[in-house]
Amino acid sequence: MRILITGAAGFIGSHLVEYHLDKGDTVCGIDDLSSGVESNIKQFFSNPNFHFIKDNIITWPEIEKFVSWADRIYHMAAIVGVYKVIQEPEKVLSVNIAGCENILKAVSKTNWKAQVLLASSAEVYGPNNKLPLAEEDNIIIETAAENRWNYAISKLANEAMGLAYYKKFHVPVIIARLFNTIGPRQTGRYGMVVPNFVNQAMLKQPITVFGSGEQTRSFCDVRDTVVMLDLLMNSKKAFGKIINVGNNREISINKLAELVKNIVNPKGDIQHISYLKAYGKNYIDIQRRRPDLDRLFHYIDFKHKFSLEETIHTLTALNKKVSDHC
Repeated sequence: MRILITGAAGFIGSHLVEYHLDKGDTVCGIDDLSSGVESNIKQFFSNPNFHFIKDNIITWPEIEKFVSWADRIYHMAAIVGVYKVIQEPEKVLSVNIAGCENILKAVSKTNWKAQVLLASSAEVYGPNNKLPLAEEDNIIIETAAENRWNYAISKLANEAMGLAYYKKFHVPVIIARLFNTIGPRQTGRYGMVVPNFVNQAMLKQPITVFGSGEQTRSFCDVRDTVVMLDLLMNSKKAFGKIINVGNNREISINKLAELVKNIVNPKGDIQHISYLKAYGKNYIDIQRRRPDLDRLFHYIDFKHKFSLEETIHTLTALNKKVSDHC
């Protein structure tokens, strides 16, 4: 199978590259390396089945050529992370929306229409505290005046665009609403909580919890995520659908901090700082987030392989390996 992955040097994108190369597929990855890093995929450069293109999907001159070549496209390229959303609100909208439109438009022009998976996000649910969150639940954007919601707005636009191209141009699209995904190669520099906690604990720094710490999340190992995405793409009935993808085990950030501390540095400290200090004024956090996965499991037969504890142990071992070689 011929696989095209946008955002291939990013966290989830690089794991999709690895997963499909291991299956024997031919993979083309594109990334402008604005967020993704070459080191995430450098190990695959010697594989004759992998071709990497450094370019921006908005201005990529060969986009129609490669979407015509592909059997399957994973559109993962996007500006992500709380800090990026706050610091570059206009880019979040322009890049995330234009990139998705370029992919869909290019596919719609081809005679052979590749299967397309659009990576959306649980952020689209906004501050909806209904649990668990199902795909048909209300989307809540408190006020578009707050840049905090620009990422969610961009992903909602992607979803609407994907469904429009599915209905009008018969582009086979699946929309995956990804909940919190963690694992190897995830960076903490854009505000991702688990790699930040692990890094702080390994450096014997206090683990820093924002706000009360009573807010909850549900974390899924990326190595499970990529399998679920592949299985969804193999399910013909999933096309034209929005589907939650993640793990439904819910944990508070306080308990997550304790878990990381106990695994990485039991003698370490945990400290709390305000959202004001962390993100500036008017930041709004989501208090609880857990996915309803009934629709996902209607389309695929899957059992999660990696527990949260296993993922933290993996990250600790990888970080130790890196520090030992520095």
